[in-house]
Amino acid sequence: MKILVLNAGSSSQKSCLYEITGDGILEQPVEPLWEATIDWTGKSAVGLLKVKTSHGASIKTEIPVKERQQAIAQMLDTLMQGETQVISDLAEIQLVGHRVVHGGQHYSQPTRITPEVKAAIKELANLAPAHNPVNLEGIEAIEQTLPQVPQVAVFDTAFHSSIPPGAVVYPIPYELSEQGIRRYGFHGISHEYVSRRAAYLLDRDLSSLKLITCHLGNGCSLAAIRDGSCINTTMGFTPLEGLMMGTRSGSIDPSILLYLLRQGYSTEQLDEMLNKQSGLKGVSGISGDMRQISQAIAEGNDRAKLAFDIYIHRLRSHIGSMLASLSGTDALVFTAGVGENHPLTRTATCEAFEFLGLKLDPSKNQASPKDADIATSDSKIRVLVVQTQEDWAIAQSCWNLLNRES
Repeated sequence: MKILVLNAGSSSQKSCLYEITGDGILEQPVEPLWEATIDWTGKSAVGLLKVKTSHGASIKTEIPVKERQQAIAQMLDTLMQGETQVISDLAEIQLVGHRVVHGGQHYSQPTRITPEVKAAIKELANLAPAHNPVNLEGIEAIEQTLPQVPQVAVFDTAFHSSIPPGAVVYPIPYELSEQGIRRYGFHGISHEYVSRRAAYLLDRDLSSLKLITCHLGNGCSLAAIRDGSCINTTMGFTPLEGLMMGTRSGSIDPSILLYLLRQGYSTEQLDEMLNKQSGLKGVSGISGDMRQISQAIAEGNDRAKLAFDIYIHRLRSHIGSMLASLSGTDALVFTAGVGENHPLTRTATCEAFEFLGLKLDPSKNQASPKDADIATSDSKIRVLVVQTQEDWAIAQSCWNLLNRES
């Protein structure tokens, strides 16, 4: 079966085509036949399209578009044309899966897309304004291009639906919780995938493990996973809560916002500040990219060093919170751009937990291996680096849903 996956972000569109054969139960991720990304470059009506295939072909070009739906249609044309052709007709695609950031309180499983589901995704756009609308655009683009093909929504919030009420409800008037103001959590597709992958790498049953998964990219979040279910996470009502991130502040004293409002800041200015001008970028004054922060630290930049120190302090603190939720852990799992590729972050984080018997192997850590254990053999806590594979996880979720329905 050929499954197309669309993973839309606020400034990019990533897509993969997978072929799953047999029973679809595979321990190892499958390489996509074709993968493409469109980056909205900021130029008027122009997107940068990059495509590569499993047989080594690739293209990179600018595509003139006025709407994202047009861009997606042009992107899909590369499946059937030129050097990147991997199918002869779009009709070969049997299922399309979409990452949808916010599923609210009602969607805790991959769900076949219907008009009612589309309406819910649209309604939830007020909770994820940078993502749900573009997720919906991708769904509607496929409806135009492949009207007969079933589509499935895989929700980024779904994995966190198992978190107990004590960790979900905010300590504010309960009526607000009944109106939907509660903790949802995000990066769920990634957290779920890396937890399953960690169990495989440890040769353990997932139901026997306590795991802390650390998704550290431009956006950052942790999840406490027990018996395969999430029982706590750091992001909340929105992706702004929790850890310090590339450009997001993470959790701060809410009275700061009240103070700034009284000083004349608008809600739009506060939104821009907290989501796009804070975090590593805001403190360092340089960038939200950890690579540039590291370079600045090496050049003696004090504010870059301060930004990194705050980042690590808050990361350690939240890991401590996850440890308390789990009453210990079998493994600490690092994933996403920083988690997979920045040894110093892993070293600085793990140093705080040596008192628990965690021992990092410096040479393994420095090598930044993918899907590997970087703890010493006698460490009481395993430390894994796992390459997150959200698109493959979405494809598998779609396959499993189809099998359950048949």
